[in-house]
Amino acid sequence: MYQLEEKIWFWILLLVPIVVVIHLLLIFWRRKTQISFANKALLARLTPTQSVFKPILKLLIFCLVIVLIALALVNPKIGTKLETVKREGVDIVFAVDVSKSMLAEDIAPNRLEKAKQLVTQIINNLASDRVGIIAYAGKAFPQLPITTDYASAKMFLQNMNTEMLSSQGTAINEAIELAKGYFDDENQTNRVLIIISDGEDHSEIAANEAESAAQEGIKIFTIGVGELRGGPIPIRRNGILLNYKKDSDGETVVTKLNPETLRSIANEANGTYIDGANTTQVVEEIREILNKMDKTEFEAKQFADFKDQFQWFLALAFALLFMDVFVLERKTAWLKKLNLFNEKRRDDE
Repeated sequence: MYQLEEKIWFWILLLVPIVVVIHLLLIFWRRKTQISFANKALLARLTPTQSVFKPILKLLIFCLVIVLIALALVNPKIGTKLETVKREGVDIVFAVDVSKSMLAEDIAPNRLEKAKQLVTQIINNLASDRVGIIAYAGKAFPQLPITTDYASAKMFLQNMNTEMLSSQGTAINEAIELAKGYFDDENQTNRVLIIISDGEDHSEIAANEAESAAQEGIKIFTIGVGELRGGPIPIRRNGILLNYKKDSDGETVVTKLNPETLRSIANEANGTYIDGANTTQVVEEIREILNKMDKTEFEAKQFADFKDQFQWFLALAFALLFMDVFVLERKTAWLKKLNLFNEKRRDDE
C-alpha cells in the first residue's frame, strides 16, 4: 500500500515535453546554420567525432531526471506494516440511480452530480463505518464491496455515469435485492441501505422488496433528488447540448421527482425519506440517524508505519546528473563499433 503526499508536484512532468520540443528546435536550428556554411559531406569530415547517439542520450537522461525530481517532491510513502485494528460502526450501502432521468437539470448541476455530492459529503462525515456502493438503472451493478477505504469509495463514486449500464429504466427493486448480499456479517446489528434517486421506478415492486429487506434487518433510507415540477432530459455530445429526450409521439419528456415512491420504500423498511435539496441538512440528518444506532465491533486490516521514499528518487536523479557530466557529445570507441545509427556508412561516403 502506498500514499502520494504532494500530488501537486506532478505538474513538473509538463516540463518533459517542453524540454523535448526545445531540444528538437535547437537541433533544427543548428543543422540549418551548419548547412549555410558547408554541405553534409564536408561537415562529416570536419567533425568526425561528432556522435548522433550522445545528444539523444543526454536528452533522455535530463528528462528522466525531471521525472525523478517530480516523484521525489510528490514523496511516495509505502506502508511497511499491516496491522489489524478493531472498530465500531454500521455497514452502509449506497444505491445510486444512474438512469437517464438523473441527467435532468432541475437541480444544479444535474440530479446525478447532486447525488454524488450527497454521498461524498455523507462519507466525509463518517467515522469508522463501513461503506459499499451500488449503481442501478434497469439493472443493478455492484461498484464497491463493503470497505473502510473511503478514498476508494469516493473514487468509484466519481466515475459513475449514465452510460455505465446498458439496460435503461429504473428498477429500485434490483438495487435492494443486490444490497442484501452486501451484508455478510450475521452479527451486524444495524444494516443500512441509502437509496439516492428521483423516485421514477419502472419495476413497481420495490416496496415489496423493501419489506423483504426489512425482515433481514436492513433499514432503508431514501433521498430524493430533483424537483416536483421536473425538467427535460438533455442529450449532449462532448458537453454540447444537441436536443432533449422525446417520447414516441415526438413530445419532450419531462421527468419529475416522485417522493411518494421513495417514501413508501423507506416506510416498508423502517427508514425515512429525506429531501435531497439541501446537502447540509441531508448530511446532518443522516449523521443523527447513524449516531442513534447501535455500533458493531469489527476487525479491519490497514497499513501502518508509512515511510518516506523520496530519497531513492532524489539519489537516482543526482546519480544521473553526475553521469550526464561525463557523457560528451563525441563518439566513443565501443559505440562506434556498434554503429547504432549507421554512422560508418556515412563516414565512408
